[in-house]
Amino acid sequence: MNNKIIGNAGEDLAARYLEKRGYQILERNKHYSRFCEIDIIAKYKNTIVFVEVKTRKTNAFGEPAEAITKNKYENLRKGVQFYLAKNKAKDFRIDLISITLKPELKIEHLKNI
Repeated sequence: MNNKIIGNAGEDLAARYLEKRGYQILERNKHYSRFCEIDIIAKYKNTIVFVEVKTRKTNAFGEPAEAITKNKYENLRKGVQFYLAKNKAKDFRIDLISITLKPELKIEHLKNI
């Protein structure tokens, strides 16, 4: 399984995870530049939630959350600013969903990173 397939599978799992918890998925894979893609934009109650999804087949080379570098986070924040400027949202947060596929499926939802 290549990284693109693993990433897409993780985003599908994350979207279903959020929907089961009452989130409304607004957009997926929203590009704001070649450096900025927001994996999932969702709404929970009155809050817009920008979700970064990190998926790993195993944690042999580290936890998925460890892949959020300073540059990745800054690019994500820029995308959030573009969205907010265009959509006039008041309440928002940035979340991370970390997924490990093996040896067993593990999904962690870190809110307001």
